[in-house]
Amino acid sequence: MAAATLPGALAAALRQVQDDTAKPRRAMPPTFYTDTDVAAAEEYAVFRQGWICVGRVDEIPNPGDFFTTTVVSEPLVVVRDDAGDVQVLSNVCRHRGSQVAEGSGTARQLLCPYHHWSYNLDGGLKRAPLMDEVAGFDPAACGLPRLATEQWMGWVFTNLDGTADPLTPQLTELDPYVAGYHPEEMRTVKAGPEYWSVNWKCLAENFMEGYHLTPVHLKTLHPMTPTNLCQKIEGRPAFTGYKSHYSPGFEGRPPFHPDMSDEQKRMSMMVWIYPGFVAAISPNSAVYMSLTPTAAQEVQTRWGVVAREDLFAEGTAQDRWDFAASFNAEDKVRLVSLQQGLNSHYATAGPLAPADYEGCTWDFYQYLADRLLPDE
Repeated sequence: MAAATLPGALAAALRQVQDDTAKPRRAMPPTFYTDTDVAAAEEYAVFRQGWICVGRVDEIPNPGDFFTTTVVSEPLVVVRDDAGDVQVLSNVCRHRGSQVAEGSGTARQLLCPYHHWSYNLDGGLKRAPLMDEVAGFDPAACGLPRLATEQWMGWVFTNLDGTADPLTPQLTELDPYVAGYHPEEMRTVKAGPEYWSVNWKCLAENFMEGYHLTPVHLKTLHPMTPTNLCQKIEGRPAFTGYKSHYSPGFEGRPPFHPDMSDEQKRMSMMVWIYPGFVAAISPNSAVYMSLTPTAAQEVQTRWGVVAREDLFAEGTAQDRWDFAASFNAEDKVRLVSLQQGLNSHYATAGPLAPADYEGCTWDFYQYLADRLLPDE
C-alpha cells in the first residue's frame, strides 16, 4: 500500500513540532482533525505499522474462547488456542473472503458459515469440503494469517503489517509507573465498542490531558482528581503519561496491592501507548480505551473497565463501570461539539496549556511527526 500524501500546510506544522523551538507550543491546525488525506496517511503509517490494543487476556481465559474486533477495516478474531496461547488471526476466510467468526464465545474450531471451511484455533486450515478434488490444492497455504501479538500488563496488542519493532522492550521505562498496580491481575467488568462522531486524535488527547478535568467533570472526576494536581512524566518514543494525584479530601481507592508505593495509593496513573491505547490505572481498577479511526471524523473506541477481584467479591465492580460511563458521557458531549467547531472557517490552532496539563498532547504530536513526515 502506498503512503498517502500529507497536505503541505500540515506537514509544515509537524516540522515545527519536530523543531520544538517556538514558544508557546501550539495545537495542530484544525484540519489535522478533519482532513481525509490525513486520515489516509494515518491508516498506513500509524495504524497498520503500529501496535494496536485489541482487548484483554482475561476476556479469553480458556482454550477455544474468542472475540472479534475490527481495526481500520481489518476484521480480526482474538482466540486462545488449544495450547493456551493467545492468537490474533485474520477473520477472513481464505476461500472467498467471508468473515469466519462473529461476536464472541467458545468454539472447538473456527467455522466459516459460507462454505464451511474450518480452521484450527491457531489458524491452520482443518477442513475444506470437496477441495481434495481440486488439482494442486494446498491446505498448508490456506491457513488464517496470524498477526504479530504481544501482551503488556494484561492487555493484548497486535501489529497489522508485521513490521513494528517489538513493543514490550519499548515500554521498560513505563513499567515502573504501572507495575505496582498489577493490572494484569485485574479482571474485565465489561468491554466493547462504541462509535463517536469525533476524530480519533481528539478523543485520545482528551483522555490524556488533565486541563479539562475540573471544567468538564466538576461533579465526577474533579472531587477526586482535579486539574491542578496533574503531574506529567517524561515521554518516550512509544508512550507518554501523567500522574493524576488524588485530592486530599478523597478517600482513595482501596484495596491496595502490597507492591504499591504510598504515592501510587494516592493517584491514578494515566498511560498513553501510541497510537491509540489510553488507560487510567488506579489502585483497585482501570479504565482503558483502544481507539481506531473509522473515518476522518469518526472513531471506534473499544473501551473497558477492569477491577481487582476484591471488588467482584464485594459486588462493587459494576460501580466502576457505571462511574466510567458517566464521565465518558460528559466527554462525548464536549468532543462532538469540539469536532463541529474544528470544521469552522474560524477555528484556529491555539496555544497549549503548561506541560502538566497538556504536555502529553505535545508528546503525541512529536510521535505523529516521526510517523507521518517523509524521511528528508
